[in-house]
Amino acid sequence: MKNRAYIKFLSLSENEGFARLVAAAFVMAKNSHMDFLDDIKTAVSEAVTNSIVHGYEGGEGEIEMELVSDDEKVYITITDYGVGIEDIDLVRTPLYSSKPSQNRAGIGFTVMETFMDSVEVVSEKGRFTKVIMSKKFL
Repeated sequence: MKNRAYIKFLSLSENEGFARLVAAAFVMAKNSHMDFLDDIKTAVSEAVTNSIVHGYEGGEGEIEMELVSDDEKVYITITDYGVGIEDIDLVRTPLYSSKPSQNRAGIGFTVMETFMDSVEVVSEKGRFTKVIMSKKFL
């Protein structure tokens, strides 16, 4: 059976925790294993934080989160309509940070890739960034 949820929230730091909890609650009915839930929450946290810090550069905007599940996987899409990414390969390089003066570690995408089965990034400079992640249920 397929399920879907969609939420939109402001790019405020406090909403990162909100997004984590929504994602965990969504997948809990299919898999309540703590390691699985922690993986989902961590990946969502990184994607939302990237939208807040890099997509909107700390300014105000909206972030969309869509969650879709079937019998085998959960798919999570985080979208912002901020500055976009010019060079996706560069920002996916471990330890690369576009904001080194803010003590950013440059591991957001590496963390997402570690905890999820797949991570796809689609972006258009000046328009949007979309991170599409999936993970098989345990």
